[in-house]
Amino acid sequence: MSRELPGHIRALLDAAGGPADSAGIPWAGRDLAGSVPATAEHAGDDGTADAGVVAALAALRSGRVGESAVVDALRDARVFVPLIASVAGHPHASSSTDAPSGVDSGPDATSIDEPAGVPVSDKEADLSLVTIAAPDGRTALPVFTSVDTLRAWHPDARPIPTWAPRAALSAAAEDAQLMVLDPGGTVSFVVRRPALWALAQQRLWTPSYADEAVAAAARGATVSEPAVLQVDCAAGRGVASADRDGTPIAGGGPGPELRIGLTLRTGLDRHELDATVRRIQERLAADPVFADGVDSIEMRIVAAPS
Repeated sequence: MSRELPGHIRALLDAAGGPADSAGIPWAGRDLAGSVPATAEHAGDDGTADAGVVAALAALRSGRVGESAVVDALRDARVFVPLIASVAGHPHASSSTDAPSGVDSGPDATSIDEPAGVPVSDKEADLSLVTIAAPDGRTALPVFTSVDTLRAWHPDARPIPTWAPRAALSAAAEDAQLMVLDPGGTVSFVVRRPALWALAQQRLWTPSYADEAVAAAARGATVSEPAVLQVDCAAGRGVASADRDGTPIAGGGPGPELRIGLTLRTGLDRHELDATVRRIQERLAADPVFADGVDSIEMRIVAAPS
């Protein structure tokens, strides 16, 4: 579900001078010539993946941790965002079969005057922050653990090092609801909207299916429904993902990440059933705890045993 930015994240963006790039630097009124804070901060970076993120992904892949461990590892991790050169409105690099569909150069391109040593073809180019289209149509920001994984995805993209929370804040500024770690890689991990906002604030994130506050909100939405006998919250089918070889991974999927099971009394006709579910959905959408903590849901209707 698409949600407006909460006030505390909007305040972070305003404090940074408005919409910002993945280095946390406002786009307006500046260029990328020379060294900017992000690249200066990461001077001498060897371009390899952050060891903590690699370990968290390996532990997730083996089933030893949940997806919150990956998001937690990202709070202190350096990642790379891709910038794509474009000339006269056309991409500098043609799309490859490895590049996902929906790559958009975006409106926030900043003209640059490159320092010596940059290829001539880039001197007349703009650099654009890349976003991709998720299967549900929402905007996602791709980020990469290493220079190698970024260039395998798009060989002509320029890797810009930045801290993952800054990338998350940039995604929020771009109205992206998702952040995808290593798209096209051996393991691609989706950071869904609630986790993205938590990462932008550098706070711990609890998945909705493990959050007691979310479960309480789900139960609260049914208290005035006599037809509802029981409410259960669990991980949805969209939590799971798979690596490149098809091995299932218990986390990092795009959603729906929360399954709400409703046990209903027997004897309801179709009209009563639809009306009950609609009222519950409306209450959940109006509950700020639920709306901010849940990216997407699936409902499972169970008839009470006779």
